[in-house]
Amino acid sequence: MLGFLVRLLPFWVREPLLILVGSVFGVRIMYLAHRDGEWVAAAIGLVFLVFTAVRVHTVARALRARRVPAPAPAAEVAPAAVALAAPAAPAAPAVAVAAEKEPNAWGQAVAAVAVFAALGAALWLGPHLLPSDDDGAPRAVSCAGGEDEELPGAYRKTPRAVTGDELCNALNRPDLAQLLGTPAETATAVSGTSNTAPLTDGKVAQPEAEVQFDTYTVNVSVTYNELSIAQYVKLMEYGEETDVRQLSVLGRPAVLASGHTMKIEINLGGGGSGGPVEQGPPARTLSVALDAKDRGGYCDITVWSTSGALPDDSALLDIAEKVLPTIPDRTV
Repeated sequence: MLGFLVRLLPFWVREPLLILVGSVFGVRIMYLAHRDGEWVAAAIGLVFLVFTAVRVHTVARALRARRVPAPAPAAEVAPAAVALAAPAAPAAPAVAVAAEKEPNAWGQAVAAVAVFAALGAALWLGPHLLPSDDDGAPRAVSCAGGEDEELPGAYRKTPRAVTGDELCNALNRPDLAQLLGTPAETATAVSGTSNTAPLTDGKVAQPEAEVQFDTYTVNVSVTYNELSIAQYVKLMEYGEETDVRQLSVLGRPAVLASGHTMKIEINLGGGGSGGPVEQGPPARTLSVALDAKDRGGYCDITVWSTSGALPDDSALLDIAEKVLPTIPDRTV
């Protein structure tokens, strides 16, 4: 397509353009080839320069042809025998035919060079004049693709069970830091795993995703079992849990509760098994039923920080209202 458009240009525009492009590319490629020691690039640069030399030769021939006027065609010689008795015909008035004015070749060439010089200057100065997206700020990390991940059998037996990778993509939102009240932060680590619930012999799917910031860490897990939120609340009451708050999120039963994370030290030096399991920083968890009828299964959204500080409960509610609609509902 580009070659067709170039062929449509007038000769005195097309040829200077090809000379300009060929010389710039040829010199640039030859310089890079000399600097990096790449012989293949040097051959490509040489092709550009040879092409440019051919175009220069063509323009030079055209200019020489325009300077030398073409010889006028010889008039045909009249026959020798002329009838003497025939009267001479009156001479026809000469009609002056104005020669069509040809375009200025040098003007076209200069205009073509000027246009492409302006385009080259715009391309060269554009990144310096326009605001750049790469301002040195840290970029958010993305979830690793898990298309080739072999899922446990519990996921095949659970209709529409979300995978860890899908849950990670749902949680790793651009506005997650703003929902946490720290809009200036960027995620430093994300992960998603397709686990099964503990103590279920691998029969209950429990995918999990986690996004870490400098201040807070957010963990989301979905448990596809038969435990309802109402039964979950009774277990909390039986365990004398404190700071428990029942509510409704997106029309589904939900409960807020506080707890502690676990701190595990692993010794990678081979000298021992690591330290004991200790109580980690406090965490706040919002558990929401997978459907409005609370027929079993729930989603846990947990937030904690190494400093022990926790965001308001409104942050958990905002995260739930944004993330839960993107998680596939369980069909019963």
